[in-house]
Amino acid sequence: MMTTTSSFKHEKVKLQAQKIAKSYGQTQVLADLDLDVHSGELLTLLGPSGSGKTTLLQIVCGLVEPTSGCLMIDGKDETWTPVHQRDIGVVFQNYALFPHLTVEENIAFPLRMRHLPSAEINQKVKQVLEMVELGHVATRLPRALSGGQQQRIALARCLVYQPSVILMDEPLGALDRQLRETMQMEIKRIHRESGATIIFVTHDQEEALALSDRICLMNEGKIAQIGTPQEIYERPQTTFVAEFIGLSNILDGQIRGDGLHTRHGVFPLNSGLRDGDNAALVIRPEHMRIAEQGSGVLEGLVSESVYAGSETRVVVTLAGGEKFIVRSSAQTPVRIGDRVSLNWDVQNSRLLAV
Repeated sequence: MMTTTSSFKHEKVKLQAQKIAKSYGQTQVLADLDLDVHSGELLTLLGPSGSGKTTLLQIVCGLVEPTSGCLMIDGKDETWTPVHQRDIGVVFQNYALFPHLTVEENIAFPLRMRHLPSAEINQKVKQVLEMVELGHVATRLPRALSGGQQQRIALARCLVYQPSVILMDEPLGALDRQLRETMQMEIKRIHRESGATIIFVTHDQEEALALSDRICLMNEGKIAQIGTPQEIYERPQTTFVAEFIGLSNILDGQIRGDGLHTRHGVFPLNSGLRDGDNAALVIRPEHMRIAEQGSGVLEGLVSESVYAGSETRVVVTLAGGEKFIVRSSAQTPVRIGDRVSLNWDVQNSRLLAV
């Protein structure tokens, strides 16, 4: 497993997955996975389809049994604890609200199942409705609410009984883009105010970067890298991480005495790698600059230019057919068909072993 030292720390580990593996016949879905989730953090499981993130979530929830390994919650072995006996809350993508109950009745439901006194139930429901800023819809039925409101009520129903861990399985997947972005900010606020420990599953890289205290990026049943959004984006440890999180321009080559040798020339670098090692130079689009032809490091042809409001994205096709993306905050004065050069600062690139 690949690890990274994260600046995000909590005093207590809430949940530990120790050598968790899951196989279906000859197909291995999770491979000896180790993961610590800290108390009070929002950790996102991110990865492509088939990476194992949903299976891991189901094992934490108790819906799936691991083939091997151990799951600890608050220092207690919960590997084989039945679903209904685990102190875990789940927020689903489809909200799963009771259509015949009002908002306050929906939120009160888990408290009534725990046989709390009515006065305490009413107080807790009122408090959590204030937290999600939906006290004014307490007496409405779910069908009278917008998608974003229903999602906040689903979260409130989970928060009200203060489970040890809250699992959120792509909860914003059914919302449109603008509402998703609004709900991301709401979830961050609610998480900050509640102090809940949340494991959030998504395949949306931008959502993971916006929401997370830490991101656990998975691939083929393993953890590719764990770290804060800034660490994952700015210091990827593999080309998979660099390509999956955001956009990356990558130059493949081989390390020789004087630097990285590529089909586009030699790039002098203090690599720390051995002679003969295959390597890749990664440059994010926002760190690249367009210059006049003949005055840069790489030469290419402008094949596309997209104005996106706050930025302009220019695609430059190199002689070998590789497409490099340049992201600029100002409108770049180039036209499709222009021959240009590309530059970047060495400190803004990252060399990775392949």
